[in-house]
Amino acid sequence: MSNKGLAAIGYGLAAIGPGIGVGLIFSSVINGTARQPEARGVLLGLAWTTFAIVEVLALLGFVVYFIATGG
Repeated sequence: MSNKGLAAIGYGLAAIGPGIGVGLIFSSVINGTARQPEARGVLLGLAWTTFAIVEVLALLGFVVYFIATGG
């Protein structure tokens, strides 16, 4: 028996981490670019790579939600 409400709360909590992570990633890029503008290209490349990794965590939480609800 699955509890869809509890699974939805769990996914909501699991989405908080990647949301905070994405904010920290791009705030660091803005801060680094402001301090050293010539490093902008390298910083953006790293930011998009880490953004993709963090978003995979959010998608993993989404998949676990569907597994938990059985549907």
